[in-house]
This record gives sequence, C-alpha cells and structure tokens, in this order.
Amino acid sequence: MRAEVLSIAAKRNMFLSPEALEAILSNSEPIDFAVTVLSSLSSNPAFVTAKDIMNFVSGESTVMDSPKTIVPKNKRQPDMKVVPGTDITGESTCEGKIDDFAKYFKNRYLALRRMIESRRDFGRGISIKDATSVERDVKIVGIVSDVVTTKNGHRMVTIEDDTGTCKVLFLKDSPLSNDMLVTDEVIGIIGRATGKDMIMAKEIFRPDIPAINNWVASDSVASVAFLSDIHVGSRTFLKERWKEMVKWMKENAYEHDIDYLIIPGDAVDGIGIFPGQEDELETHDIYRQYEHLAEYVKELPDHIKIVLQPGNHDAARPAEPQPALSKVFTSVFDSSVMMLGNPVYLEIEKRNVLTYHGRSIDDWVSGVQQLTYDDPIAIMKEMLTRRHLAPIYGQKTALAPEKKDYLLIEKVPDIFITGHVHGAGYLNYRGVRTINASAWQGQTEYQKMHNFNPEPAVMPMVHLGTGKVTMKRF
Repeated sequence: MRAEVLSIAAKRNMFLSPEALEAILSNSEPIDFAVTVLSSLSSNPAFVTAKDIMNFVSGESTVMDSPKTIVPKNKRQPDMKVVPGTDITGESTCEGKIDDFAKYFKNRYLALRRMIESRRDFGRGISIKDATSVERDVKIVGIVSDVVTTKNGHRMVTIEDDTGTCKVLFLKDSPLSNDMLVTDEVIGIIGRATGKDMIMAKEIFRPDIPAINNWVASDSVASVAFLSDIHVGSRTFLKERWKEMVKWMKENAYEHDIDYLIIPGDAVDGIGIFPGQEDELETHDIYRQYEHLAEYVKELPDHIKIVLQPGNHDAARPAEPQPALSKVFTSVFDSSVMMLGNPVYLEIEKRNVLTYHGRSIDDWVSGVQQLTYDDPIAIMKEMLTRRHLAPIYGQKTALAPEKKDYLLIEKVPDIFITGHVHGAGYLNYRGVRTINASAWQGQTEYQKMHNFNPEPAVMPMVHLGTGKVTMKRF
C-alpha cells in the first residue's frame, strides 16, 4: 500500500514527506484518498507536507487550483466479477472433429429452442418429424440451413431439428416474405403442415429479448467506460487524441465515478493480419506493441478497474470464443488489469455486461443486403433478436466447436458492447444499452479503398445506477 501511494505521487511529480505519507495511509481508503488529495493540489508544490494534507481535509488549503471545494470521499470497493461459465479461458476442449461440430450445433439449437418455447405467444412445439406427417396447424423450432427464392417469387426455407428436415414456404404476398432470415439461426414457425414435408408459414418467432425487459434503476453511483480498437503499433494510432482522453480521465474520472473500463479487443494492431500491413505499422514487433500498450494503459487513473479482451488483430487464436491473451504478452501489464476472453459476461455492481469484440459483424454485412458497416447498431440489434453473437457459420468468423456455444446470449444483458468496425453508436433495445465503442485509429489505407469513414476517439460511458449513456468525444 505504501509503495502504491508513493507511485501515485511520483506520477504527479510530487514527493511526500514521511508525515504526509502517514496521514494518507491513516485514511480508510488510502489509494482513493491519495488520488483525490494529490489531484486537488496545485501542480507547483513538488514537496507535499502533512500540513498540506490537513489543510485539504479541513477545507482550508491555499494550494488548490480553483476555489471549488473538493471533499475527499472514501469510494466503495469495486464490485466486478466474471459470470461463471462465460469465459473460455482455460476451459477449451475442442479438437475440431466432426463430432465436436455436431455437439456444438446441437447445444446451440437446444438452448435457443428453450428460449423460443418459453415465449408466451409460442409455447411448446413438436418435432419436425411429427409435424410433417399431419395436415393441420403446427408449431416447430429448427435451424435454418438454406434460404432460396423460387421462380414464382416465393421464399423456400429449409430448417432442421434433431429429428429431420422440412421445407417452410413464405408466400411472396405474405408479410413474412421480407423477413431477414440468415443461415444457422434458430427460428420458431407456426404454419399449416401439408403432409408433404412442407409447411406454409403463418408466423415466425425468434428468441429475442423479452418485450417486458427494462432497466431498473439502482443505488449504484459508478459508471463503466469503454475503449475499443486502440490499435497500438499502427501508424494511424491517434496518440494526441488518446492523450486528450487520458488528461480528461485524470481530471474527471474520480469526480464522475468512472470506476470501470473495458477494452473489447484489437488493443494492438498486430502483425500479418492483412496483406501489406507492414507498410502501415509504426511498431513491427508484436511484443513491443503490447509493451507500448501497457504504458498507455498505466497512464489511466489508478482507481479504475480495467478489463482487456482480445480481438482479431490481437495475438490470440482467431477462432471464437477466444481465450484471454497469453502471459507471454501480458506480463508487462499491471496486475490490476483483468485479462479475459472474447466474448465474456461481467457482473458489475449487479449489472450484466456482455462484451464482445464483434468480428461477426463482417458476416452480417456480407450476408445480409440491408445491413452495412455504417450502422453497426442495427447489426447488434439482430444479434440480440436471435440471441446469438455469430449465428452465420462458415464465413469470416471462425468458430471453435466447444462443448457448449459461448456465443449464445443466454442471459439478457443490461449492457451489450462491441467494437471492431470503428464506429460509435448507441441504442436502447428493450432495456439493453446497446453500444458500439468507436476506435483510437484514424482511417487506414484499407478503409480508404472501401470508402469507409470511421468515427474514432469516442468513449462511451454508462451509469450503472440510472443507465444513462454518454458518448464522450475527444
């Protein structure tokens, strides 16, 4: 504790007298008290005495930067933990065998079927095998394996469960004909079975976030901030705007109760991620990239609890779910930085936070004509609707067939965060604070070629008590 207090003073180019140090250590929360009192003293005094500390506590200090009275407060202990069973780190068992994939998709199907059948407007369905042997209205739940348009303009969808497959016909004049169907999602269908292995669809159901879900205010005063896609090591890393953010955090984070910070992937630019990347790098050594990142992170206020996850640019396996970064790269970070996998659920002061880098956004954009990189929030809404982060299999997002599907959105989150596309946006979808967390990298040559204009240097913040979302721009 003594060393930590001295470190806080050293970062501010201050030296504590032995008496001043003891005065700080006598506080019930010495670290938080040190941050408050030393931030409030003028930057002029290099030597801080016990009298300076006492004057500050009594409100009579003459070395304040402004006449504003700052009352020291003893902050509560941070309350953040990983939701059990949501982090793949240390739990991976897949070998990539065909049987692994069969079990993986069966786990996905059963979990999402339970969600659909728990809907009051759907209820219990019957198996596809039984449904196709009758001629009446039926309810079925299956995985979409194929979607085609017939020569007459109707849509024919093939779905399957663990008993068989069938065709589901969406007539072209039906309101369902324009539904955004994607392969490998799980849907519920109410329709008329023809007895010929085909069902005429009348209604379609998805797991979705319950319509009655909402944010219930709590007595928490803390906020959580997000800094995605920092891309340290790139020539286009926005150093000056990062410095502006750090300066603002040092001056405001404590007062605004920013106690938590999540970095959801692509913290460094990586090596060999795409052809010609070496021409866009400032740092060509992956180890040095993480060393520089650790130094940047150390600049943030000491009281903030930080979570760091990998993305597709980081030195982690590309297949999702991704385990946390290896200790080979993370040993240079302060022990207070939590290294977690991607995706993961966190419980922060009784709020469920689902944080995911967002690589599957690429698949949504390439696979669904209506969706674009300019509106990542619309894609995140589709993920919530289907209760899955990456339902489309076999495209850019590699999926590891673990024993269970870690990309399921089994628990309804209070906050859902992604990065990856360097956009910044927010939507309150059925009580879920849905946020795309910007980036700290300017436009790259690759982005210029694809006419993509990022929206960098935005730090989203969510108040854990009220749910208020603030998009702080730098």
